[in-house]
Amino acid sequence: MTSVSFPSSRDHSHSSGSGHHMNGDSQFYSAEFDTSASFTMNPLSSHPPRTPRTSIISNNSTVRYGGSVYNEKEEAEGADQDAVEESEIDEEEDRVGEAESKIRKEDVWREMFLTSYGRDKAFKIIQYSIRVYLLFHGRMAASRLWNRSKRPPTEVELVKRLTLTASGLSMTRKTLLLFNWLQPLTEIMSQQSVPFSAEQSTEETKKKTTRPFLHMLLYAPPPVLLELVNAITDDVATWSKLGLFGKKLGERAGRISDWCWFLSTLAGLAQNTLERQVITSRQHEVEGRLYTESMTGATAKSKPKSTKIDEKELARLQKQDYWLQISRAKLVMDLIFVSYELFYIKRARDTVKAFTGLSSAILSSAKAYNRHKSSLLKSALSG
Repeated sequence: MTSVSFPSSRDHSHSSGSGHHMNGDSQFYSAEFDTSASFTMNPLSSHPPRTPRTSIISNNSTVRYGGSVYNEKEEAEGADQDAVEESEIDEEEDRVGEAESKIRKEDVWREMFLTSYGRDKAFKIIQYSIRVYLLFHGRMAASRLWNRSKRPPTEVELVKRLTLTASGLSMTRKTLLLFNWLQPLTEIMSQQSVPFSAEQSTEETKKKTTRPFLHMLLYAPPPVLLELVNAITDDVATWSKLGLFGKKLGERAGRISDWCWFLSTLAGLAQNTLERQVITSRQHEVEGRLYTESMTGATAKSKPKSTKIDEKELARLQKQDYWLQISRAKLVMDLIFVSYELFYIKRARDTVKAFTGLSSAILSSAKAYNRHKSSLLKSALSG
């Protein structure tokens, strides 16, 4: 029973003396309700004293009333939300892995060979593989001549057929790449129709105006212009070899095409370097966050969402950096090849051109294969 004590000694003496004057009311006061000791609340009162909940005090005596209850509720809701997001991430990864397992290599090669670019890369691999074989075969034949041994007729016939095959594949590839100037031309012509005024955006004032073609060429990006000139001059050189144009015109067009190829390759290397710098910096940031989380003792239960997202982002950045390195290697091979053509380098000409051409064909084919595989994966996930 709750009681409030009176520390004053004067009240004690006064209450002891006043008991003689209140003999008539002594029946209402028993020893249990002796006022000389303390003031006692009436247990039959309709308004009992308010006391703090023993459940809260026993659970957390150092926290204010209600604070621990709400905090525990918020933590439970946050844990549930993290569990839901973690399950969504796991389901997405499982879905991607299941769709990727259903894609066959034959389907990717089929989609790749449906395009002229894919057939060009396949023919290029065959062409330069033959050239590499003829290169080693020529060295072996030279050693045989040094040893004064005669070459059999079947071997001479094989070399002749392979040389004709490589030359025919080169011409086939050139015809496959005809009219490639349509793609950069389409990109330039897409800037033809523009809004009449940037300030007037109502439906009535959205009229179209046509820019002159020379104006569009002047404002086109330099890589697109290089690609357009390269494709046009390459077509002229091809038509010259087919007999439509003269030989001198074809040689001049081929020379211009080599210069455009050389400049576009340098521009591609510069762009590749910038992209790799951006990807590398972002990769370092993600690795830094993962390292900080590991040093702070974060586990899969404490921070599942942030850790899994960072790991997924790091894997994506590493994959992008890998394909950027493949693109850089391919551009370096192209630069070496076109430099031998452009600057008339004679030293180890056939050897360097054969190996750089084959390496470029393999790397570009790998990129095309990955691109078609990604498109099939996207279509499978969307379907």
